[in-house]
Amino acid sequence: MTLDFGRLVAAVQTNCNISDARHARDLTLCTYLLEMREFYRWECGKPYSEKLARAEVGKWIARREALWETLEDAEFVALPVKEREFEAFAAAAVNDLLASYGLVYGAGIGRFGKPQFFLGRLGRNEYRDEARILVTEREYARDLSPPPAALLGNTIFLRQESFKRWLWEKIETWGVRKPGGALKETLDAYRFDADPCLAVEHMADAESETLILHELGELEAGKMLGVEWEEMRAGFTGRRAELFVRAVRDNLADCLVTLPALIERNAVASIHFWFSNFDGMRRELFPRMASAYAAWRDGDDGCALRAAFLPGREHWGESCHRLLVLHRSGGDSEAAIGSLIDLPDARL
Repeated sequence: MTLDFGRLVAAVQTNCNISDARHARDLTLCTYLLEMREFYRWECGKPYSEKLARAEVGKWIARREALWETLEDAEFVALPVKEREFEAFAAAAVNDLLASYGLVYGAGIGRFGKPQFFLGRLGRNEYRDEARILVTEREYARDLSPPPAALLGNTIFLRQESFKRWLWEKIETWGVRKPGGALKETLDAYRFDADPCLAVEHMADAESETLILHELGELEAGKMLGVEWEEMRAGFTGRRAELFVRAVRDNLADCLVTLPALIERNAVASIHFWFSNFDGMRRELFPRMASAYAAWRDGDDGCALRAAFLPGREHWGESCHRLLVLHRSGGDSEAAIGSLIDLPDARL
């Protein structure tokens, strides 16, 4: 039996388009336009550094939005693999058959219930204890908002192409004003000013490890919290509670694995990189960590960072378990969880 690669790519991309049709307009206007511009760049094969013609991007967006209008009520299509058909979320079964072709298929539920799919070329396959890590290079099908890394069961998907594109978009946004801070420190460490494209390549290669460490932390957090956590999050109907529980668990994962590993290795550029992404609700809930970074930049040898993540393990672990207790209590537990954001006890 042979693989009809073209049909498979078309099916995966169709499901990506259906998901985008249902969820793309949930984004804020600014985020939507930035992600559409990057999506256009990917689909048209444009280099990261090429200046895009606004009129062409606008026409492409109009065509894509017209396509979405035809797909909003469509059902996900089956995936044709070796004369068999699989439903869209059967990632494990599909990957068993695609392994010999050097391909990786990803399927899961992302932020705010958005289904996400992709098909990419396998770069490497490795194991760390019980975790399997699949690193993909070129992507043949993807949606509007591809996460650079994700955990599904015990498998970590690291998407190098999406990571590079995500980095470039982040740097372009920063470049409008070029403020100081963690991202500037990261770019200086990778000599971005000397050769931007080469710097992004090197950054993506090196900081892939930081993404992997975070997902390993997610795996450890999952062992502590069990399947009930995912059931709780999947039941949310609004954004407030989901943003809160994601931030709490992200902080737990990084206190368990990411930060201890980076500090032990004295991975200076990666510590700056981690803090360049320490923002939003995660930062709001964890002001002690922001203060520790300031001390570390001023010459502290890591003591302040350790003094933040060590109690962070206990604090965020307890916070996660309190959220599960609230979830079990019944009633409008989602509103109760969302209301915790404003309480001083939610912060560390």
